[in-house]
Amino acid sequence: MLARQHVGVYKLIRRALFRFGGGDAEVAHHRTTAILARTAPVLGPVRRVMNVAAPVTVFGVRFPNPVGLAAGMDKDGTALHAWPALGFGFVEVGTVTAIAQPGNPQPRLYRLVNSEAIINRMGFNNAGADALANRLLTGRKPAVPLGISIGKSKVVPVEEAVEDYRKSLRALYPHGDYFAVNVSSPNTPGLRGLQDRTALSELLAELTLECRALAERDRSAPRPLLVKIAPDLTDGAIAEVLEVCDEHGVSGVIATNTTLSRAGLAHADLHLADQVGGLSGRPLTERARDVVAFVHKQTGGKLPIIGVGGILDTDDATRMFDAGASLVQLYTGFIYRGPGLVRRISKSRR
Repeated sequence: MLARQHVGVYKLIRRALFRFGGGDAEVAHHRTTAILARTAPVLGPVRRVMNVAAPVTVFGVRFPNPVGLAAGMDKDGTALHAWPALGFGFVEVGTVTAIAQPGNPQPRLYRLVNSEAIINRMGFNNAGADALANRLLTGRKPAVPLGISIGKSKVVPVEEAVEDYRKSLRALYPHGDYFAVNVSSPNTPGLRGLQDRTALSELLAELTLECRALAERDRSAPRPLLVKIAPDLTDGAIAEVLEVCDEHGVSGVIATNTTLSRAGLAHADLHLADQVGGLSGRPLTERARDVVAFVHKQTGGKLPIIGVGGILDTDDATRMFDAGASLVQLYTGFIYRGPGLVRRISKSRR
């Protein structure tokens, strides 16, 4: 009964949030994040109520619960202390690039409410790796593990991508508990080509070497390095990615990013199907779970997986864990279902 009441209350809140900026999804996103950033100091006591799961340790990092905030929600880490209070067991910021960039022209974010989905073509809009490093240096880290997603700067040619990623890793290395190598966003030209065997092998070889060198400098163990993959890859292509990950000792995989497919949209949302960008939410649920299951089977369950994509209720999360995910992340589900979803999933894992 109480859970249903919370869902009803959040529907009213969501209706108000969706009206921010005259219904502009990106304006609502920024205003909501700003509100959370300002209210974070008074949200501390809420965390004890929201975090109800047993802790888990994955790739050497201890998480108070297995439900995380996916990259994209808080790109520049402006509301870091609010997310744990809302129940998240870890937070992934970014995707951040070595060079600050405005991203793609607006409008670039669309809600497909009838499908419980979002289309975005943000294009890694962020203030840059150095700006995030300064924020993390001068402020406090969140009370939960912090993941940092790094990507390629748009102005940097694909042939120079390795050094571009390395610059971000160097700048942010002291601050992250793990790093996600984003080679799968559909919104940066040429980026997904970095999932090809040769390009990915070169990138991971250099980044793992850099992690080891930075760890030796700090006299610590190397930070876990994860690879985020696209749901649009064939099984054969995913298998190749996993082989490369194994060759370079990658700590885990994040499955999946957004999709270019428009399958599963509600009829009322088809007028938005031609919008360029990646689709997230309910239409991605089954495919993301299938990818997680394939990765789990292909690696014999030995490679940790963060499952993300179309998780909108506890059943979705349970199926994702059953498919082989060690952790899950929310983005679109959080927008449509609110912080109560975080607590319900967390509670289901006790």
